Amino acid sequence: MPSATSKTRLEAASAAGPFSSPEKRTVILALLLILATLALYNPASRHPFVNFDDDGYVTNNAHVRAGLSWGTVKWALTTTELANWHPLTWLSHVLDFQLFGLNPAGHHDTNILLHAANVALLFLLLQWTTGFTWRSLMVAALFALHPINVESVAWISERKNLLSMLFFLLALWAYAWYARNPGMRRYAIVVFCFGLGLMAKPQIITLPFVLLLWDYWPLRRMFPGQRDLASRHAARPFSALVLEKIPLLVLAAVSAIITMEAQRAGGALRSALEVSFAARLENAAVAYARYFGKAFWPARLAPLYPLHASSPPGWQVAAASLFLLAVTVAVVMARKQRYLMVGWFWFLGTLVPMIGLVQVGEAAMADRYAYLPFLGLFFMVCWGVAEWAAQLKISPHWLAIPGLAALVALAGMGHFQLGYWSDNVTLWSHTIEITRANFVAQDNLGGALLLRGNLDEAMPHFRTASQINPRDPLATINIASYELQKGHLKSAIELCNRVLQITSNAGLRSNALSGLGSAYRQQGKPGEAEQSYEDALKLFPGNARAWVGLGLLSQKTGDFTQAANRFSRAVEIEPTDIGYLLLAKALERTGRSVEAQDAAQAAQQISSDLSAAQQEAGKLLAQ
Repeated sequence: MPSATSKTRLEAASAAGPFSSPEKRTVILALLLILATLALYNPASRHPFVNFDDDGYVTNNAHVRAGLSWGTVKWALTTTELANWHPLTWLSHVLDFQLFGLNPAGHHDTNILLHAANVALLFLLLQWTTGFTWRSLMVAALFALHPINVESVAWISERKNLLSMLFFLLALWAYAWYARNPGMRRYAIVVFCFGLGLMAKPQIITLPFVLLLWDYWPLRRMFPGQRDLASRHAARPFSALVLEKIPLLVLAAVSAIITMEAQRAGGALRSALEVSFAARLENAAVAYARYFGKAFWPARLAPLYPLHASSPPGWQVAAASLFLLAVTVAVVMARKQRYLMVGWFWFLGTLVPMIGLVQVGEAAMADRYAYLPFLGLFFMVCWGVAEWAAQLKISPHWLAIPGLAALVALAGMGHFQLGYWSDNVTLWSHTIEITRANFVAQDNLGGALLLRGNLDEAMPHFRTASQINPRDPLATINIASYELQKGHLKSAIELCNRVLQITSNAGLRSNALSGLGSAYRQQGKPGEAEQSYEDALKLFPGNARAWVGLGLLSQKTGDFTQAANRFSRAVEIEPTDIGYLLLAKALERTGRSVEAQDAAQAAQQISSDLSAAQQEAGKLLAQ
């Protein structure tokens, strides 16, 4: 029989245990969530940059690669590059490049840490506002491990998704703090967090409406006199709650105008002639149903689900519409379970900017768009299951078993899905397998094969993309480059001119003009070639291929100093073995032998096949 002293020691040890107080328990659970998130996504640190958008956001973006400076900050605040205004996202990429250069591991680690921070913040926010620890934990765990979020974390370009969510959650936190004791200073923090979130990605534009849902549940500010956890918040009439959101609505409207202008200027908006409004409504209904399905069965996930010219089959539109209507009626009828209405309208409402009513780009839907909306479904499931079990008097401990099983299954599927992002060929091959008529995936698989030097393997994918979408400028310019390389100059010129007809994208037009310059140069038309190269550089001064072409023209006329200057500019923009070899030849002809040796050495250091590079450089000089 234990002595009184040993009993005292046991009681003291128990009191000092990890779950001895709610505060300690909360900290430990938050840390466990972070560790689980880091464990799942750790393999992403070994993944490369994706050859879709990561070039525009990091690897080929001269402003990002210039590093952090006042000039870069000014550019980030004013540019609408890539059809978006999101200065905070640009600055995060600039800072990453400053720290990690072109090592993708550091960029991936930043994404992983942001997602882990969002997971922990979500848990702490829900626990604070609802008073339920285990339900809040389950929502956060679903958010951490659900495979639908792999795209947002594993894709460096989706930094904007993670950053905007961080400030969205901070805005919700600040609003709950404000609701307990309303005041201008507290409200200003809500506005500030919302503004920062919009500067990361305008997808959180629906925050004012989410806050009205938040007022309904869990804050319950619409119910004066309620004596429960929510009574700590100041209740107000519905009209006052709406008026309270006006500054946020104004900020959202300004963001919407800026976003629409940026997307219009970037050529991302699809016109009513391309996709009618009726077709958009039909696609939206089906997309909502498909998103809902992926929440519960996250299989066949892809970076892009193409928007097809034809509308979905009528039966799909009818079934999806009836399903959405039925669930909406059901949650409205179940008014006592306020979390159901909030969760459902959270899901529907936060998807509105991305559901395709205003069609941007080529996607019918995208996994990354579910990062914020799926929280609503998670609320419904976790609170609904817990209350159902309470009604049946099922112990919460028994719920832990199926809950853990679901999380393990999701983590396994998430790990499997993350594996597709391990290299670009695997990613786009998988995307082609599980989607139909996906010309964007064909383009990107072709591009991934080009990066591996597999030109002949890449071309069938570009030709397939062109067959799917004859107005695809990326496929057309790549086929033109192939024709140019094979010496089919007439065909190359026709294809480059076609690119100029079908796209307003400055980068693609610049590439088409430099392709024309190369074809004219090989045809012995230096005047036309020089004009094409100069036009290409007017559109995009960072076109290394155009600088090489101008250097070759100067070399041909015997102006070796000008040739060296132009080749030097080309390798500053894009260091290649062929570029350095051409520079070395030009420097030799000007008598700058030491600099020529340095250039030749640089070519040797970066070349994977110096002999082949020397042959190609000699071929270019002989043309």
